[in-house]
Amino acid sequence: MSKKQENKYKKLALSLVFDAIGMLSFALPFIGEFSDVVWAPIAGWLMTRLYKGKAGQAAGFITFVEELIPGMDIVPTFTIMWLYTYVFKGARKKTIIQVD
Repeated sequence: MSKKQENKYKKLALSLVFDAIGMLSFALPFIGEFSDVVWAPIAGWLMTRLYKGKAGQAAGFITFVEELIPGMDIVPTFTIMWLYTYVFKGARKKTIIQVD
């Protein structure tokens, strides 16, 4: 397995772990929502470190806001960003290359 592919799957594993951490607040009623105030800025920062560039910055902001909104923890923003980066964006690049 190439280094690039290995990095891709490490990011997937980290994305799944970070999404699971974000969903932990559902396990602790009332206290869990307070933990989101702490987790939201950390999650936003982690997103910008995991995914570079403008897409990572936008995803970091979205993650921060999503974690602050009560009940939205169910949205797996890290995994969605991984899918965007490695599945949807990659498929779009292949299509553009084939058309040219």
